[in-house]
Amino acid sequence: MSWEAVAEKKRQALQDSIPAPWIIPPDILPAADQADVTTFPRESGFFTDRELEITSMTAPDLLKKLASGEWTSEEVTTAFCKTAAVAHQLTNCLSEVFFSLAITQARELDTYLKIHGKPKGPFHGLPISIKDNFNLKGYDSTVGFASLVDDPATYNSTLVDLLLSAGAVLYCKTNVPTAMMIAESVNNVFGRTVNPQNRNLTSGGSSGGESALIAFGGSRIGVGTDIGGSLRIPAACTGIFTIRPSFGRFPNSQTRSGLAGQEAVLSVNGPMAKTLEEIVLWASTVVGQEPWLTDPKCVPIPWRTVKPKDKLKIAVLYDDGIVTPTPPVARALSETVEKLKRAGHEIVTWAPTEHKDLLSTLSQMFVADGGKSVRKLLGPTGEPFRPEMKAYADAEELGVHEMWQVHLKRNELCKSYLDRWNQAGIDAVLCPTTPYSSVEHGKFAYVGYTGVFNVLDYPAVSFPCGVKTDKDIDVPYVDHQPLSDTDAQIQRDYSAESVHGMPVNLQLVGRRLEDESVLAMTDAILKAISSS
Repeated sequence: MSWEAVAEKKRQALQDSIPAPWIIPPDILPAADQADVTTFPRESGFFTDRELEITSMTAPDLLKKLASGEWTSEEVTTAFCKTAAVAHQLTNCLSEVFFSLAITQARELDTYLKIHGKPKGPFHGLPISIKDNFNLKGYDSTVGFASLVDDPATYNSTLVDLLLSAGAVLYCKTNVPTAMMIAESVNNVFGRTVNPQNRNLTSGGSSGGESALIAFGGSRIGVGTDIGGSLRIPAACTGIFTIRPSFGRFPNSQTRSGLAGQEAVLSVNGPMAKTLEEIVLWASTVVGQEPWLTDPKCVPIPWRTVKPKDKLKIAVLYDDGIVTPTPPVARALSETVEKLKRAGHEIVTWAPTEHKDLLSTLSQMFVADGGKSVRKLLGPTGEPFRPEMKAYADAEELGVHEMWQVHLKRNELCKSYLDRWNQAGIDAVLCPTTPYSSVEHGKFAYVGYTGVFNVLDYPAVSFPCGVKTDKDIDVPYVDHQPLSDTDAQIQRDYSAESVHGMPVNLQLVGRRLEDESVLAMTDAILKAISSS
């Protein structure tokens, strides 16, 4: 079969897997030109008050009701399955659904609670969504390739087994870009995932299916991955929370990759949610399951309770020397800095000394195989390279010696960054997550603000700072002096009208393997923002 036929068949199978009662009736289906569909659950009458109550409750509160037996996992799971089905119809956010399996599993958990009088585990009965690349026996992990359709996994990812043993209910997988190496979630199999807050804008990538599902309300906690910003970028595009953890804190083994075997820069997974509390819940619970006993690359560091200093020393990166943040992001950063100063925190300016070299090194590592990994997965069906992956199509393979020199350069840069951090005596770096709040489809052109911290392997939280774009305030720059050709293009493309009303995320970066600290400092920053 041609790749087009394979893709069409897969899309139809996904559509057919949605139960008929959950198909949106034509008379209440939002018009194609309705940008914001996040109001649909509450305004359409398609959901019951109980379903809305369930899906709007935070995960910690849901777990309390599930553990007490006040709410059944079957009822909670059904509500999230239905909402996810609707989210997909409006944003194209899913890649696999297993609603029947999830509801069966939920019933078994309800029975367990009745028999044993206690929850099965710390995630007892809680529905959790997962990104497409996590393997679940019997289901595809296509990561956007037609050649991987109808190639169901024969084993579970380590994290999947951990979540199931902890009592979680898995009910859907979410869409990604081809090979998970594009900053927008678009591929030749499932097409494009859109932002539920404004369907003319991207939900980001590569965990953009997760961000769209969560922003719509179809999941409380979802799990994505990050190799160059794939958690933080989609969180920023939809105004939700995530953490890019240090490698080894959460289990990442036996997941599918578009660049299998590439370990010069390491992929990590992490939670995405609407609240910081839910991020901390997921992180502490997963680490509490001692994942180092099942994932050989996990570090045996239990989750630690951290209380940050009352007065933090925060270094602010206003730009990275390559791309200027667009007006709403620059304003959000400046306003947040002023609020932190008023709260008594010490602010210093952070220079992007190593950033250009770090980003160049990252780019070399991504295409070091000359694009062979991607080409091998495109070949069997004759699927073409998407235009966003031109760098992979044009890449030339590095030899072993040349690659070792890249490793040496990477190590030198990591040492330089650490030395500079120590000399400055800072607690964290505050900076943009991306140059954008969000951006129109096809215009996401830069991942430098996130990618450098993948090379450094520093934990980084992407968080909504409370600022929304305003077309009357965040007008395009006048007489802007671009830092690069990419900067010039981004500023030319910027449209205050297009992104009006969108949330703005910032990024807080901490020391390697001090993930608990960066989450605690994010909480301190949120308190400073709210009290200002």
